[in-house]
Amino acid sequence: MGRVFIHLHGKPKDKSKAALIQMYSKRLETESVKIVEHNDNLSNIEYVEKLQDFSKNGQIFFFEEKGSEYDSIEFSNLYRSWKLEQEDTHLAIGPAEGFPQHSFSKVSLSKFTFPHELAALILIEQIYRSTQIIKGTKYHK
Repeated sequence: MGRVFIHLHGKPKDKSKAALIQMYSKRLETESVKIVEHNDNLSNIEYVEKLQDFSKNGQIFFFEEKGSEYDSIEFSNLYRSWKLEQEDTHLAIGPAEGFPQHSFSKVSLSKFTFPHELAALILIEQIYRSTQIIKGTKYHK
C-alpha cells in the first residue's frame, strides 16, 4: 500500500492554521499520511529539486491554481487510487511565490488563489475528508 506525503514549504507561521494542520495531521496518523515541512529558506528552484529527489520513490503532484480540478468525491477516488499503488505519492504545496516551470502533474484546490498556508490546510482537510468518504462516515455531509 502506498503512503501519502504532503510537502510544505516551511512551517506554518500563523498559529491558528498551524493548530488546525496539527489536528488533521493527528487524525491522519493511522492512514499512513505524513506531513513533511521543508526549510522555507530554500529558493523555489531548490525546493523543486528536493521534491524531485522524493519523486524517485513515487509519483509527485504539485498543487497550483492551473491544475486539474476535482470535487471531494472525485478527489477521494484519486486518494484511494494512491493508497492502492505500490509506490508513494507526494503532494506538494508551493512556496508563497509559486512553483517555477516544471513538468510534474498539477492539481488545483480551486480556481481561487489561496495563501500557501491556507492551501496546505485545505489540502490536509481534503485528505482527511477523503478518508472519511471512503469509510462512509457522516463527516462529508
